[in-house]
Amino acid sequence: MARGINQVILMGRLTRDPESRTTPSGKSVTSFSIAVDRGGQDDQADFFDVTAWEKTGELVQQYLSKGRRVLVQGRLRQDSWDDKETGKKRSRVEVTATDVTFLDGPNGDGNGGGSSAPRSSEPSKQKDTVIEDVDDKPIDLSEIPF
Repeated sequence: MARGINQVILMGRLTRDPESRTTPSGKSVTSFSIAVDRGGQDDQADFFDVTAWEKTGELVQQYLSKGRRVLVQGRLRQDSWDDKETGKKRSRVEVTATDVTFLDGPNGDGNGGGSSAPRSSEPSKQKDTVIEDVDDKPIDLSEIPF
């Protein structure tokens, strides 16, 4: 029988600064929330709680803050408990991050990275290559060098 799949990929902005703590067993864990725009629906968004463990969480704590854009990959986890005040059954779904990609520069400038290292004042010498003429001839596999 095939195993189940539990994978989620979300791109959004942090709604609050990350909060870190250490478990009794000594593992570090960082919690944060992201808002993901629904796209085209009158400024509506979905909000997700995210948990990042150990090195991933430490990097999130070090480099991210409220308003920064991220791409989170991970799995969904559901918790259930009895509310001590009301006695009612409660539950929530959160994302356990396996990878967090920082999409903004250190000042939220959209330059990517996540590093706070200063940028060189020398302009970049890379140029984009634009291919304008593409033919539909079949590829001769004997011409490929490997």
